[in-house]
Amino acid sequence: MWLLKSELPVISGMQAIKAFSKAACLPHRQVGSHVVLRKEGSKVTLTVPKHKGLKPGLLRNLIKASGLTVEEFEALLK
Repeated sequence: MWLLKSELPVISGMQAIKAFSKAACLPHRQVGSHVVLRKEGSKVTLTVPKHKGLKPGLLRNLIKASGLTVEEFEALLK
C-alpha cells in the first residue's frame, strides 16, 4: 500500500522521538543531532534527526521500520 504525502503530518524530530517512545522505542544514544532509538525486546533501531521538520519520505521509512502503521503513529502523536 502506497501512502500519499498528504497523509503524513509535518512534525519535528522531537515530536517523532516522543511518539516512538510511547511505542517502546526508547532513546539508546545520541550522535550529534541524531538520536538512536532501540525498540524494547528486539534489535530494531531507528535514527531520528532532531530537525525542525522531518520530510515525509524519512518519516514514512521510520514508521515502517518501527513496525507501526501510519494510523497507529498518528494516534501516538496525540
